[in-house]
Amino acid sequence: MSVWPAWEVRDGAGATAWFWVRLEFGDGAHVDTLAVVSEGCVSIEDVRAEPALSLDDLTALADWIEAPLFDACGIGAEPADSEDLGPNADRTVWPGGVEGQWLVAQKYRAAQEEGADPVLAVMSATGHGRRKSLRLIGQARDAGFLTRRRARR
Repeated sequence: MSVWPAWEVRDGAGATAWFWVRLEFGDGAHVDTLAVVSEGCVSIEDVRAEPALSLDDLTALADWIEAPLFDACGIGAEPADSEDLGPNADRTVWPGGVEGQWLVAQKYRAAQEEGADPVLAVMSATGHGRRKSLRLIGQARDAGFLTRRRARR
């Protein structure tokens, strides 16, 4: 994921900043986004994706890019006024160990059954980026909760 500033507007109370965000995936897919950070909230102004995003992926996009955007702004991953942002501002901590691996496997299988991208489902559920989510999926496979990707010869 790449984040770089587009422009910033300052007023007496604070600033509103626009950022270009690019998500690139190993299979060649990519998402380009123009996002706005204002008062600790992330809003998306423009999205271009190849291939096109599903509605579920589009709704999860702000969550995927929130932490890198806040890091780029220097305001930390959790906004100060989280009670003003509604229920979506609350983050649950993903459990580690066997319990976390089992939950990753459940999310992965549920997405497969729905015909959705299982990696994106794990990313959305855990709040982690693609690499960390792939690592969690690999750990779930190693623990025996998911089948191997390739048959051994």
